[in-house]
Amino acid sequence: MDDPDYWRTVQDRMTGHDVRLTDEQVALVQRLQRGQFGDASFDPYEPAVDFFSGDLMIHPVTNRPADKRSFIPSLVEKEKVSRMVHAIKMGWIQPRRPRDPAPSFYDLWAQEDPNAVLGRHKMHVPAPKLALPGHAESYNPPPEYLPSEEESLAWEQQEPSERKLNFLPRKFPSLRAVPAYGRFIHERFERCLDLYLCPRQRKMRVNVDPEDLIPKLPRPRDLQPFPTCQALVYRGHSDLVRCLSVSPGGQWLASGSDDGSVRLWEVATARCMRTVPVGGVVKSVSWNPNPTICLVAVAVEDTVLLLNPALGDRLVVGSTDQLLGTFTPPEEPALQPARWLEASEEERQGGLRLRICHGKPVTQVTWHGRGDYMAVVLATQGHTQVLIHQLSRRRSQSPFRRSHGQVQRVAFHPVRPFLLVASQRSVRLYHLLRQELTKKLMPNCKWVSSMAVHPAGDNLICGSYDSKLVWFDLDLSTKPYRVLRHHKKALRAVAFHPRYPLFASGSDDGSVIVCHGMVYNDLLQNPLLVPVKVLRGHKLTRDLGVLDVAFHPTQPWVFSSGADGTVRLFS
Repeated sequence: MDDPDYWRTVQDRMTGHDVRLTDEQVALVQRLQRGQFGDASFDPYEPAVDFFSGDLMIHPVTNRPADKRSFIPSLVEKEKVSRMVHAIKMGWIQPRRPRDPAPSFYDLWAQEDPNAVLGRHKMHVPAPKLALPGHAESYNPPPEYLPSEEESLAWEQQEPSERKLNFLPRKFPSLRAVPAYGRFIHERFERCLDLYLCPRQRKMRVNVDPEDLIPKLPRPRDLQPFPTCQALVYRGHSDLVRCLSVSPGGQWLASGSDDGSVRLWEVATARCMRTVPVGGVVKSVSWNPNPTICLVAVAVEDTVLLLNPALGDRLVVGSTDQLLGTFTPPEEPALQPARWLEASEEERQGGLRLRICHGKPVTQVTWHGRGDYMAVVLATQGHTQVLIHQLSRRRSQSPFRRSHGQVQRVAFHPVRPFLLVASQRSVRLYHLLRQELTKKLMPNCKWVSSMAVHPAGDNLICGSYDSKLVWFDLDLSTKPYRVLRHHKKALRAVAFHPRYPLFASGSDDGSVIVCHGMVYNDLLQNPLLVPVKVLRGHKLTRDLGVLDVAFHPTQPWVFSSGADGTVRLFS
């Protein structure tokens, strides 16, 4: 700080004196530091001077005469060449092969080194290699690898096992901006599992033609009959038609709608025979499967209405009223979870015979095959979600003590005393006589929407809101035998045909898909499932398509009800 010349003072190592540099010396040091010439007057770019001119001179540079050896072949070289020729003839020297111009890169992952100790071992299986990273893993991937917002949402909604990539490609401006990888520990753990669980035994590889792996399915034309085209449209409802049911003889059709009415149609002519106003949204309608009883159960708000439609055989209609009239109430009425009320005279004129009142909204009603019992699903919490009513004794009972989640659907087994209860994530099979849980089926769906039991009773299908149709073989496993993903949107209804090997599914994409589902008597043969026809006709209304499907009891026909207020018959 005190010496202003300190910066230009250097120490002479010879004498130990401090020497102050002059301005010329400082300028020289600065020029050398900048990589310039020391002499300030030197011009590095001046034109060059040729020492030897391009002109041909007369006189040579030297006048020495040329040596004799410069124009006589060398004996020493001749000796060398003759030795090399002899060595090539004897095979001691290999002449140079032309070099391969291709670059000598090789795939590090292709093969283990055969000379290594483990490579020479015949049964050794090398550790599984990690998949090489692609463009998607890059911190700055090409734009076609970056997902759009819709693709990102679809990726987040997928199951982790169904995703093609287990991460979303992202773009960063530089490698410094890349954050820590969130799944790092997870993937290292999985890699450790891969390494210690990899097989230690080498399998003989079988050469299989890929064509042989595709199942040989029969052609749809060989699987006829099945519905192929729209035959009739039943028009009359002014709002979406939620539910359908066909009479056991197949002559009449009942449909329930949000317009607060139940309509009864003649199947063959699409003529509306009767309209029964019920004063609320009809959630479920079910025709009694017993051909000697003419009754339709209708679920409206918190009541189940039993209607006698008075269609068809008058003897059956009369005997049904007689059967209902023979009931004598007990002297001491038992405490029941539902109230049975007789219809008034005015309501009897409209076809109403009995009213079963529950405290909670009814979402489904279904009959047992004999026609005396019916099961009802209530939209409530707790163990009273499922009730079973007996028609002949007018009794109601709650079969469960505790709840296993929100019940979506119930169904009676067609031949054995079982009750199937579908909750959001599982289907439980209960034995009604032993009063115990027999089986719990896991459909692997997010939300079960519908269920149908095969007429033989050994198979079951479930539809779900995540557009899957799941087929269970009850004798085989509690896991699905086959998962069909033919629909693009949520499934609303599934149904089996009572006689033909057919099943159908209706979806919010407005289509009904009919599949051939052959179940063999030979228990060793798996069921044959072949989609045979996509039936379209319903218009999408409020993002809803087909709400219910039902098969004709004797013909290969399928009925579908839609949000466009129509019922359609495909034959």
